[in-house]
Amino acid sequence: MQELLSFLSDLHDNNNREWFEANKPRYRQALATHQANVARLIELIARFDPAVEGLSVAESTYRIYRDTRFSKDKTPYKDFFSAFIVRGGKRSGYGGYYLHISPKGHTWGDGSFLAAGNVAPEGYVLSSLREEVEDNAALMAQNIERSGFVLDTTNALKRTPRGYTAAAEYEYLLRQREFILSKSLTSEWFLQPDWLERTAALFERCKPFLDQTNRAIEYAYEQAKG
Repeated sequence: MQELLSFLSDLHDNNNREWFEANKPRYRQALATHQANVARLIELIARFDPAVEGLSVAESTYRIYRDTRFSKDKTPYKDFFSAFIVRGGKRSGYGGYYLHISPKGHTWGDGSFLAAGNVAPEGYVLSSLREEVEDNAALMAQNIERSGFVLDTTNALKRTPRGYTAAAEYEYLLRQREFILSKSLTSEWFLQPDWLERTAALFERCKPFLDQTNRAIEYAYEQAKG
């Protein structure tokens, strides 16, 4: 993993096509390491969440090449490796387990982190999630607390949306536009020989939260089908 972290650090400092082409062998080795780790992590997560059993690495990982067409940042490569392990694959819309590996202080956020949830749900899915809050807010708050992760409130509304009600202590849940738990990691985490097992153990603590939110997502999909 040290070689993978070193490659990402150097890529951050030399994010251009000339450097990348000259260091293609390093990239291929780092990618192979990442893919092997993701394959193992899928196996470990499937032990407590059978819904991800049989997922392929391709269904759970992303290309390193950035789409710069609509971005002010024109650097051509992502300076991180990531994986989203979720039932149905990364584009299914369900909540799952996200791994983000990036030396601290790089492009996205403060560095490496784990997350559990789903990003940018469609409006009808978000409505179903908020209905779940109305019905079972105390349970959701309990599941968040027991996970040991932190609820990401980055994109939360400033006011409770109209048409929804919850006890004052749970209104913050109704203001969420995304239901994501996160936990920051240092680069040293990935240098531990059992980091994959330790990561899976952390993700397992998020399963009750994901079970609850995924029930709401599944209900939204079923209703949309008519």
